[in-house]
Amino acid sequence: MKQEKSRARLRLKPVAAALGLLCAAPLAHAAPATSSWASTNTAAFTDVLSNAVSRGALKNGDALHVSLSLALRDRAGLDSFLAEQMRAGSPAFGQTMTRDQFVAHYAPTAAQVQAVSAYLTKMGFINVTVDANRQLVSADGTAAIVSSAFNTRMEGFSVGERVAYANTLPARVPSELGGIVLSVLGLQNLVQAHTMTKQADLSPAAAQPNAAVATGHVPTEFPALYGVQSTKDASNAKVAIVASGDITQSITDLRSFETQNGLVQIPVTTINVGPLGTDTSGVPEWDLDSQDIQGMAGNVKKLVFYVITSLANSDLTAGFNQIVTDNSVKIINVSLGECETGAKLDGSMAADDQLFAQAVAQGQVFSISTGDSGSDECGRKRNGQSFPAVSPYVVALGGTTLYTDAGAYSSEKAWSGGGGGPSIYEPKPSWQAGVGDASFRSVPDVALDANPSSGAIIVVNGGSAQYGGTSLSAPLFCGIYARLLSGLGSSLPFPNPTIYASAPSNSTYKFLRDVTSGSNGDWTATTGWDYTTGWGSLRIANYYALVKSTLPSTATAD
Repeated sequence: MKQEKSRARLRLKPVAAALGLLCAAPLAHAAPATSSWASTNTAAFTDVLSNAVSRGALKNGDALHVSLSLALRDRAGLDSFLAEQMRAGSPAFGQTMTRDQFVAHYAPTAAQVQAVSAYLTKMGFINVTVDANRQLVSADGTAAIVSSAFNTRMEGFSVGERVAYANTLPARVPSELGGIVLSVLGLQNLVQAHTMTKQADLSPAAAQPNAAVATGHVPTEFPALYGVQSTKDASNAKVAIVASGDITQSITDLRSFETQNGLVQIPVTTINVGPLGTDTSGVPEWDLDSQDIQGMAGNVKKLVFYVITSLANSDLTAGFNQIVTDNSVKIINVSLGECETGAKLDGSMAADDQLFAQAVAQGQVFSISTGDSGSDECGRKRNGQSFPAVSPYVVALGGTTLYTDAGAYSSEKAWSGGGGGPSIYEPKPSWQAGVGDASFRSVPDVALDANPSSGAIIVVNGGSAQYGGTSLSAPLFCGIYARLLSGLGSSLPFPNPTIYASAPSNSTYKFLRDVTSGSNGDWTATTGWDYTTGWGSLRIANYYALVKSTLPSTATAD
């Protein structure tokens, strides 16, 4: 295994010692000389505190790491570029740009970055750093510095046995930075993302009238079940996984999985974004992601783990930012999510959407789980879905129950746990016109196997286990898309516009299997698009042929 350390990791080495000095010294910062404050997208974190007990204001010297997300320049121009990039028949269809081209046209200006950096330094922050795409400016400070710099209040909270913190007043910046600072991230860890795995209850499978069963599958079986036919493997494509904590065991499990199934060892690279975490609770998740990507892809050129410190929203944003800044992997798996309200309130939704838009401009695709709580990701019926799946710039994967008969595909129905429904914040993208909510982004886009009963039999902590969840459907899509990238070119048009435009005439390529039975709570599967499985599941070979038909003849590799 080759291991790489990101720039973010390298620059954080002196943080602990420096903060120790900072906290021990008298507070030297001063309140900003302004009576005029500008709003940011980071609101007061009070609407989600029903299960939290206040511990009072944080101590002045409590250390905090913040990241300021800066607003893109010429957002209207970027939106225009993306619209043409996604429109079949446009001269710009499928065209992508490099990271440097994106920065030159749309990133915050050097002067804006300097103004933000200077303000942070003036207020007493240390380790002020700017990421290469100029969207994040990060720094270390104390609760007192944070409260003063952003005109907010930082409080501690108890949530069960967990101790957390959050800002109970909106984060603001001096008026001269208004319109430059989009969000102030790192002011809360009360709400954070969670994995989307579900372990199977291995009681006897219930048979359907036609004798089909929902039973577990070794990941190498999924390609045939989803119609791979003669589609080539993904040996020319790299795939990334967003993970957190200590993933050492997951790489060991991957090697065991390869040995047990007669597979070649795929190269694995680890890129650490921020300080290394020690949490191992995510091992089943990263096992499910990596083994199912390889099983569905057949082989990949390289598997890249982007390992963030924790599942806090600010750490996730740092991971996404590193991925789009590197721009070295075109398909990225994210089997994580949270109620969209938390992401909206702390400003990470606004920050992440900018990063996902950059990804689309660069030809990168994020495959994201819609959740395992059915229609109730937010715990309240018809009141919000999972973020980042609801972003208009990602592919949202819902879940099915997969039935087989004598080992062959029989049918699918909507899995009761599969996330789906309308967003309450994210606007409806133009390519989704005619389905779902009239004004807001609706999920999922497509769906694949997710029911733990029909899930993946994988290696976890050295032993065999069966898992599902939309943490299975997302990596399965990654494996499918990696096959397309490997055979059709290193960058392809963003998948959703092609899927939505072609689905109504599915009879042409028959790339979809419409799922018309089952429910996820509030919503029931129907003919055509619905809130349980989107357009349904994919036939790999037919989907490959559809995408190939949309490309200029010179763009394909086979």
